[in-house]
Amino acid sequence: MIGFVRGKILDLTPETALVETASGVGFELLITGAAYSSLAGKKECGLYAYMQTREDGVSLFGFASREEKEMFLKLVSVSGVGPKLGITILSGMSAGDVAAAIATSDVKKLSSVKGMGKKTAERLILELREKVASSVVAKTAEGEPVPVIVSDGDEDAVVALMTLGFTRSESVKAISRAKAQGAKSVEDVIMIALKGM
Repeated sequence: MIGFVRGKILDLTPETALVETASGVGFELLITGAAYSSLAGKKECGLYAYMQTREDGVSLFGFASREEKEMFLKLVSVSGVGPKLGITILSGMSAGDVAAAIATSDVKKLSSVKGMGKKTAERLILELREKVASSVVAKTAEGEPVPVIVSDGDEDAVVALMTLGFTRSESVKAISRAKAQGAKSVEDVIMIALKGM
């Protein structure tokens, strides 16, 4: 399995990169928008890769970062989302934006990606929300990272506050403050968080 390709860029388009490795073999990779942006104007590159093997051939997909590849693997694990749609999603939105849209159940934002309908967006949210919610790092208005909430109870509290109209960032901050004040149960966390908002 090919997981990383490094070499000289022989050809680059917004959709593909042809990379010649030190052994003289040229790999053509379907790439994301972020990968294209990171490669534009360069002569050499290193791309994280995913290799798909099917009866009709082998395809390579290239990513700008490990995080982008990990998001791609999450996306293609969902029924009805193939590698080409995964690349399209990550070309329309950054991996962080996709994770945030899934974590906040933003069907409208996800379905705005070309080729993805409302039902597919809803399926992504249903199947991936718990997987990505704990990896989304919320930021304060000043751009400071908010501690990531990892326990199921904390995530339930975040979702509860978000359904009341608060942003994920506001919810995470409020829950962190509530826990610092000694709140233990989900109900206590939510009540104290609401008082502080």
